[in-house]
Amino acid sequence: MGAIDELLANNERFAGSLPSRHLNVRPSRRLAIVTCMDSRLDVFSALGLRDGEAHVLRNAGGIVSDDTIRSLAISQRLLGTREVMLIHHTDCGMEKITDDGFRADLQEDTGLAPDFAIESFTDVDANVRQSVQRVRLSPFLLHRDVVRGFVYDVESHRLREIEAPPPG
Repeated sequence: MGAIDELLANNERFAGSLPSRHLNVRPSRRLAIVTCMDSRLDVFSALGLRDGEAHVLRNAGGIVSDDTIRSLAISQRLLGTREVMLIHHTDCGMEKITDDGFRADLQEDTGLAPDFAIESFTDVDANVRQSVQRVRLSPFLLHRDVVRGFVYDVESHRLREIEAPPPG
């Protein structure tokens, strides 16, 4: 049995153990969280969140890319979120590669140069500040005043807030 088959069996047990309920599509905390896809980050447990409370957007590095802005615009404009929390983390794989190196690897393996940005980084704090600024400067987002960035320590499991320059 493969990993996906095991997960399907887990889901069957999980779904059978829950009472029937309906959650509103609009997050009750009116919060969107952008974070890394790293499997060591259990965002719901780390923040004490329950189902239906926040949108959680994940990608490699927790980068605020064009697609992240698209998702945040939908989250805000159609589903009522007003605050944005950015969570990057220590020991991130995006710190261990370079844009040029990974792009060259992809091109060598596929014969195609990727048309997407890699966005590796060497300083997680600076990357959080950049992500905060990208959110604050996006004309597509309605709510850019409450945007806060953090670094999650994968060893201690604690969040450390990163001060970003004020909006404007």
